[in-house]
Amino acid sequence: MSFEPVIGLEVHAQLKTRTKIFCNCSTAFGKSPNANTCPVCTGMPGVLPVLNEQAVTFAIKAALATNCQINTESRFDRKNYFYPDLPKGYQISQYAHPIAEHGHLDIETEAGEKRIGITRIHMEEDAGKLIHDPVRAKSMVDLNRTGVPLIEIVSEPDLRSAAEAGAYLRKLHAIVKYIDVCDGNMEQGSFRCDANISLRPVGQEEFGIRAELKNLNSFKNVEKAIRYEIQRQTYLLEEGKKVIQETRLWDPNKNCTTSMRGKEEAHDYRYFPDPDLVPLIVNEKWIQDVSTTMPELPDRKKERFIREFNLSDYDAGVLTASIDMANFFEKVIAPLKNIKQAANWTMTTLMGMLNAKGLDITQSPVTAQAFSNLLTLLEKGSINANAAKTVFEEMVETGKTPENIVKENGLEQVSDQGELEAMVDEVIRDNPDEAEAYKSGKTKLFSFFMGQIMKKTRGKADPKVVTPLLKSKL
Repeated sequence: MSFEPVIGLEVHAQLKTRTKIFCNCSTAFGKSPNANTCPVCTGMPGVLPVLNEQAVTFAIKAALATNCQINTESRFDRKNYFYPDLPKGYQISQYAHPIAEHGHLDIETEAGEKRIGITRIHMEEDAGKLIHDPVRAKSMVDLNRTGVPLIEIVSEPDLRSAAEAGAYLRKLHAIVKYIDVCDGNMEQGSFRCDANISLRPVGQEEFGIRAELKNLNSFKNVEKAIRYEIQRQTYLLEEGKKVIQETRLWDPNKNCTTSMRGKEEAHDYRYFPDPDLVPLIVNEKWIQDVSTTMPELPDRKKERFIREFNLSDYDAGVLTASIDMANFFEKVIAPLKNIKQAANWTMTTLMGMLNAKGLDITQSPVTAQAFSNLLTLLEKGSINANAAKTVFEEMVETGKTPENIVKENGLEQVSDQGELEAMVDEVIRDNPDEAEAYKSGKTKLFSFFMGQIMKKTRGKADPKVVTPLLKSKL
């Protein structure tokens, strides 16, 4: 029997507010344990929460970017459960009345574009963090993260493979960074994901029993964990065994999932309206004000790159995958005419260097201005492609300007017609046998002659000048 995976993702995105969702404590990451706390976020008796207006604005922005319907009235509930990093014994969240619903994202798949529904976006506060002692059987709690504002973006169970889940997650990650509501840092937990996976016989409408995967802190781990879980559940069903509804943890070291606990349902949390918070009213003016601040989103930017810069769909997709890369590229090409050459250098030479060093574009040792200057030298014919690669490598290592590197190393391209003609004559004269062989039809020897000329000029000869000269002389 063949089985079909049914996958839904729950994405938590920390909002980039300066203060927490219900108090004035800082949201700054990396402070000493429990430094960013107060009686409100540590759940002391008698305190009252006050909603952060900026957090609501960011949630509206995320809803607009994901084509959601924004509810004019939403409510906060208490989600009751006990855990050491939850000092109140409940989490303030939204359940029955979320801030936004019924949205969608379009992703690219092997079969073409596919629309993934978004069930809801709701606001909530984050919990704290447990720090386990590696030596003693003790755990400590850091409540700095308690009360940091989150939005949870819940997809419909429309995903059918690990690849589709990865594409959806990357698209959502790009969007929250484009609209600048979340820094997207997965290592720090600012953008994290839980995945619900079930299997059903192909053609069956009814869903199977699902398992929820937690501890997914990278795109690669999300895809690997989903693939593993599909294999695990397939094996159970083929053996006539049952899939248990449970929460499982992904172990990136062992590349497998392990059981954590039985999966909770909504009734387990005993939701009820938070009596300390009035309903949240979002009027049309608030929505309109936020909509005027919306930036160009990834799909629009990609369309513009294709239209204005005459880039391929693939190239435009790579260069707009992140707002930082898109902004970098637009700065690079501002003075250039050969946009395709700039795109190729960005996607191969620059990104290759960043990947090798494990860096993000924001950490690039070569600035957009310096990279643009290098490509300007190449475009004007001041240096050739081989010299440009040498210059780029030194820019990465030293931080020097391309102009200084070219001057210090004598890398200016030789384009003088007379000088190069003399060299061509000399190379043909020094290699008479190869010249005769070329004339008799062995045209592949052309690259041999080009190599000899490049050797004489230490790679500085202008191929555009040398090529017609050499063909004419031969």
